[in-house]
Amino acid sequence: MPLADARAQVPDLAIVAHDPVLDLHWLDRLAQGCTRYTPLVALDAPDGLILDITGCTHLLGSEAALIDDIDRRLTRLGMTLRHALGPTADAARALARYQTRPAPDEASAIRRLPVAALELDAEATTALVRAGLKTIGDLASRPMANIAARFGADAATALRRLLGDAPSPLDPRVTPPPVATERRFAEPVASMPHATQILAELVGEAIVELAERGKGGRHFRATFFRSDGLARSIEIETGHATRDAGLVMRLFAERMDALRDPLDPGFGFDMMRLAVPRLEALAATQLKLEGGTVRAAHQGAAMAELVDRLATRLGRGRVCKFAAVDTHIPEQAQLALPAIDAAPPTPWPAPDPGEPPLRPFYLFDPPQVIEVIAEVPDGPPHRFRWRRATHAIRRYEGPERIASEWWRRRDNGGLTRDYYRVEDDRGRRYWLFRHGLYDEKPDPRWYIHGLFA
Repeated sequence: MPLADARAQVPDLAIVAHDPVLDLHWLDRLAQGCTRYTPLVALDAPDGLILDITGCTHLLGSEAALIDDIDRRLTRLGMTLRHALGPTADAARALARYQTRPAPDEASAIRRLPVAALELDAEATTALVRAGLKTIGDLASRPMANIAARFGADAATALRRLLGDAPSPLDPRVTPPPVATERRFAEPVASMPHATQILAELVGEAIVELAERGKGGRHFRATFFRSDGLARSIEIETGHATRDAGLVMRLFAERMDALRDPLDPGFGFDMMRLAVPRLEALAATQLKLEGGTVRAAHQGAAMAELVDRLATRLGRGRVCKFAAVDTHIPEQAQLALPAIDAAPPTPWPAPDPGEPPLRPFYLFDPPQVIEVIAEVPDGPPHRFRWRRATHAIRRYEGPERIASEWWRRRDNGGLTRDYYRVEDDRGRRYWLFRHGLYDEKPDPRWYIHGLFA
């Protein structure tokens, strides 16, 4: 209703601006807390959750006890719960949203639902009502082929899913991990040092299971469930599969120290869970007896651990590695990828002994425009002006001609480049190129692409 009418009826009405992003964030936090009951929790935005509790009711004794526990925790958070149980996700959702009176069993309750529970478009729903089909039972008594022919295939599919005759898949918020360990506490844990000690025990249990599988973990997720119903997850990743419990705990400590919003036990954690969503084969390794090889192996392991710690503290996208790309275009010959996900490094081409490097140490992205004076139009540069300074060229080498990629369209700037390595009168070395030949472009421009060390 309009805000003025609402205030007239409830003068002390509390008014909050609608923020769908924050609503979705809050719904996601509720879903995270509900993973204490089942790993299969799906979001039904903007205001619903769907839980697959098959085989999970024994944790609290019965379905009624599980629902009571959810209701109690959500009430403590100021939420009002409207729930329903159904043989499928679609049936439970429809019963929770459209059921108006109790029924002796679920099948009868589903048939009493209005046709609006199919959630078709307004035109199709109106057509069903005008045809005298006001409930799901009225619609279910008709042949399915007639329903599809008269009201569309969507109506028949929605009806079959609601009745359980068609699959009603659930898209869980988080896929159940292959390895998971958890602890439930009779008395909530209100101390973070105690919670960290329990986390170390869970890591040890997960490492044992990984060893039995012959696998190592690349991704670890610790979830702390508070007694008020909310939960908080902390995740770490490693560049290589590992079964080193000490390394995992050090990374968790780095991650917790870097949190902007520190973990708050509140009234205490009544459950903790450690999941390992990503596994990889971890075979035994044999180091050679030569000291240099052993030293290099230890240095590689120390470097990998340093990268993991930096990526954990700063963010996975803040620490990158360069990966070679199979292209001859200079600025596209490498990619900066997160070090956590980067493949093992491949050898880069090295210059011949005694020869200067073919590529500069520093590349400009994008190349910077310069003004060049050349003796002949298609000849090497004689002098160039860059950043308000004029540079006289004493030596040059080139051109190194790099053609465009012929399989790409030429209107995307695919012109031939003539590169020159030049040295000015002060001994500074630059990498210049002319973008385009004179038969490709009447007035090609010059650019500086990089600086040699």
